[in-house]
Amino acid sequence: MLAKEMNNMTASLVTPGMQVSSASKCEAGEGTIEIDGKIVATTIGLFTIQNGIGIVSPQKELVSPEVGDTVICEIVKLNEKNGEAMIIAIEGKSGSIQPDHLYGQFHVTGLVDRYMHQTADAVRRRDVCRALVKEVSPVVRIDFRERDDCGVLHAICPPCGDTLQAHLDGDWNVKCETCGYQAYRALADNFNAGWAELDQGASSLNNSGKRWGSAAESMFSKGPSGRATFIAEDVREDGRERTYFRFESEGGGRGQQRPRHNPGCKLFIGGLPREIGTDELREMFAKFGDMVDCIVPTDDGGVNRGFGFVTYSEKSQAEAAASELDGHKINGRRIGVRDADSDDKKKKNKRKDPEGAKLYIGNLPFKATEDQIREVFKGVGTITGLNIITDNAGKPKGFAFAFVKEKDKIEEIVKSVNGSELLGRKIRVDVAQQKKRNNNSGGKPEKSSRELRAMREEEEDAKKRTRRPRPKKD
Repeated sequence: MLAKEMNNMTASLVTPGMQVSSASKCEAGEGTIEIDGKIVATTIGLFTIQNGIGIVSPQKELVSPEVGDTVICEIVKLNEKNGEAMIIAIEGKSGSIQPDHLYGQFHVTGLVDRYMHQTADAVRRRDVCRALVKEVSPVVRIDFRERDDCGVLHAICPPCGDTLQAHLDGDWNVKCETCGYQAYRALADNFNAGWAELDQGASSLNNSGKRWGSAAESMFSKGPSGRATFIAEDVREDGRERTYFRFESEGGGRGQQRPRHNPGCKLFIGGLPREIGTDELREMFAKFGDMVDCIVPTDDGGVNRGFGFVTYSEKSQAEAAASELDGHKINGRRIGVRDADSDDKKKKNKRKDPEGAKLYIGNLPFKATEDQIREVFKGVGTITGLNIITDNAGKPKGFAFAFVKEKDKIEEIVKSVNGSELLGRKIRVDVAQQKKRNNNSGGKPEKSSRELRAMREEEEDAKKRTRRPRPKKD
């Protein structure tokens, strides 16, 4: 393959075995050899013709950008507020870019002297740009904003791939002559003009410092996903079907709507074990009547959030379900069932205790069941309610609370049962401690330690105060 013909001021990267010229145009020099009238490269490097001699200069030197250098780069990655560009060359330096300085990072505020909502509104991937190096450690940081000659040098049309041209039309400063696509770019002075010096640079089309018009604000208000739904006309005429990725959802982004219900027909079920799903909850509540809706919300991992909702067609059906299943145990956990529309906070947060005196039962074996615990009290007292305390996973924590009907004999029952053996362990039974009440305050709870401390400090301060002496009478 014959390399493109070059003059003395240009160079081209060649590889060994590549035909770079012919003997009729130049002589073989360093890094080249003549074979059958052809000049062939023998090393990797830059080929030039100097004074009629073809030379391949080995490309071995590694260069690194420094603060203040101007680099030519290609946009390779865009996030909402920052991006990354691959450095192609450093102006004024020849050589290969060191790998650790091959990429430069930039922020949305360093693109153009204008408010940009996100980086993709000023540059796009594959745009070729000129930038100023601001930092080199710990990473290379580049800026397009400080100089008019920095910015986008070359850009292609995203829909059709043709080259974008500078064209000011309201908020937009580039246009594709093929498909009519319009957009905004942070243009450099010599956008699409190579190294030519222009009388008026293309950076003047950036409208620096100006507010956006209605067309741009309308697009920005849609957010990143909304902007992705803007589809340019398909300019291909070969009959191929073209498909596009869209961010729109069937539900319009509002999510699934739950059916409406009459007051008192919807139940809230709390305290559900993690393994209970919508199907299990529906099966449990289906026997009470015509179920309109049933749902157990889940988190991002698909695990239920510990509660659910059931809706019936009639209020009487919901009341029957709440009456029978409130306090029911599922896999060791006691669930709470109440009217989801009720404003009564006492009903929401407090369940009425069974009748009788409350006892604490400690040092229980983890395998102990309700029947085994009731057997310990058999013939001694009548248990009206029993609650084995479990953790979030439904595993017993080693203690329980029981309600005994015989309040007047509670001391005798405790003395008789305390120390009894259950599955090889001696259980501890005692009267459950009640919250202390202040008898002198009308049954109100006692003041907290912080309140008592504040009162004591106030009293001490009052004692330390000295009376102001009265003036003596003459």
